[in-house]
Amino acid sequence: MTGPSALVLSILMIAAALFVVGGFHLIVRRRERGKGALMLLAAAVALGDVLIWTL
Repeated sequence: MTGPSALVLSILMIAAALFVVGGFHLIVRRRERGKGALMLLAAAVALGDVLIWTL
């Protein structure tokens, strides 16, 4: 995969990793389970999108 699509997928993977870190931070440190769970769900959706586009 070349061009802008590779760049977009790379940025999406970085965003998914940050969503996971932020989600766990919200759940563990700040005790905001709802927002943390939504961030983890957003990370799962982003990873699913990357999986779909790379297959």
